[in-house]
Amino acid sequence: MTFTEDPTFTHLPDHKELPCEDGTFVKNFQEHPQSLLLTDSITAILERVHPDGQYAIGQDSGIYWRITDPPQNGAEAPDWFYVPNVPPMLEGEMRRSYVMWQELIPPQIVIEFVSGNGEEERDTTPWTGKFWVYETVIRPAYYAIYEVRREQVEVYQLVRSHYERVSPNERGHFPLEELGVELGLWQGRYQNVELPWLRWWDREGNLLLTGEERAGQERARAEQERARAEEAEANVQRLRERLLALGVDPDQES
Repeated sequence: MTFTEDPTFTHLPDHKELPCEDGTFVKNFQEHPQSLLLTDSITAILERVHPDGQYAIGQDSGIYWRITDPPQNGAEAPDWFYVPNVPPMLEGEMRRSYVMWQELIPPQIVIEFVSGNGEEERDTTPWTGKFWVYETVIRPAYYAIYEVRREQVEVYQLVRSHYERVSPNERGHFPLEELGVELGLWQGRYQNVELPWLRWWDREGNLLLTGEERAGQERARAEQERARAEEAEANVQRLRERLLALGVDPDQES
């Protein structure tokens, strides 16, 4: 099937009919871990915001915004995005892409990971520039551009039909009030790599942890409890030994 912009075209393809990849390689080894880090750490927040489970996260997945030939020319593939109030699956199948004319709800946030010099992510050329497409057609409430090489992130908020750059707060983070989270850079080690990773915090500035980090905290807490219990037992034993040295049997009832 050929998809064109012919006004006589009556069938609108869905996510099963549109290509789910464009044949290009992932640009570097950091992209997949970075996407996993963002998804894993915000899942608990999204489950509270959406107790019905109606939300979707895309990772290097296509967002189709117009019908073209070839179809891929009518799509953008953000490195990470979140869409509220839509089912995570369609007709019992995992989504292959997100089709704007099929569901209409725009993403809440789109994030691009820069591998080049950032010109592509900031391109405002009508109909072809990535920035223009996000601002004018797809219209996510927030658009973030993350540059690991420069150790920086830019966040734009859609205000009266155009993007305005968001200023960081006193912590150097960018608040997303609708979700009650902040986005910013965290210098640390994840999946055996030390980098300024893009991460989430809550409104109070507490880092949102991954499942592995939470499990590590629980193990550390359990170890501390075990150490305290052992210390308390050792103190009791030392006291018992002192009492015995004084001729007092602590086990004898008075």
